[in-house]
Amino acid sequence: MPLTSRSSQEPAPLAAVLYLLAAGFLFSCLDASAKYLVVSGIPTAFISWMRFIEHTLLVLIFFRPWSNPGIFKVRSIPLQFLRGLCLFGSTYFNFHALQTMQLGETITITFAAPMVIAALAGPLLGEWAGWRRWAAIIVAFIGVLIIARPGFGSFNPGLPYSIAAMLSYSFYVLLTRRMAATESPESLIFFSALAPAILTSPAIMQAVIPESPFQIALLLMLGFFGGLGHYLIILAYRRATTAALAPYPFLQIIWMLAFGYFIFDQFPDIYTLCGAAIVIGSGLYIVHRERQLRTHN
Repeated sequence: MPLTSRSSQEPAPLAAVLYLLAAGFLFSCLDASAKYLVVSGIPTAFISWMRFIEHTLLVLIFFRPWSNPGIFKVRSIPLQFLRGLCLFGSTYFNFHALQTMQLGETITITFAAPMVIAALAGPLLGEWAGWRRWAAIIVAFIGVLIIARPGFGSFNPGLPYSIAAMLSYSFYVLLTRRMAATESPESLIFFSALAPAILTSPAIMQAVIPESPFQIALLLMLGFFGGLGHYLIILAYRRATTAALAPYPFLQIIWMLAFGYFIFDQFPDIYTLCGAAIVIGSGLYIVHRERQLRTHN
């Protein structure tokens, strides 16, 4: 898949923005569906397995490897499965967190991932962050602390799971950056689903098939929401640079807040909203700083 040759300073094409916004909507549908199912008593491991096995089947149907046997050829199977393990951790821990946390809270914790990625990109990828980006990282961490409020009030048991999900996602992105130059997009999207599907296969033993047709429909839609969302992201980044699209994923919080309010009758408190504003502001500053560095280079 050829990388876009656009300048990092050019605005993103409308099509790329729409693809990314649609992906955010689908990921919000995935989280809302998962929260509905885990609250209904369906085991998290089984929900995770359904999400990834459906994703794997959809990729096979869409790419038809039987007509092009080399489409999923890989350079490093261990790295492919390690990346898939990170995506599994992101999904599994997030689904666990959703049992007790609101959608708006978990997505805000997820928004701290760009700061973690910026911090770890130095030792892992040789992309060192300057003092301004480190300041933004520290400010974002303060925003997370405002949401968590450790030592104040009751501790939400889902918070450690949400942080673990964010860290898993950060390593997933770092591995994607490292492997993008040597692995095909088709193999990346396939093995990121296959590895978790294999890992969670024992969950079949604790399968709980809900009696409600609506819950069954949600189970069957998990892979569609996740798989199509990842595919739309690929389409978006084929048409625009990472820098041009970086601010738009933050808009996913609008869908998450809407679903949380209209489906679960939940709305974040003032601390969560303030923390979210700090985390998002820090992320947008890092985006702005990276654009400035590209301009000077």
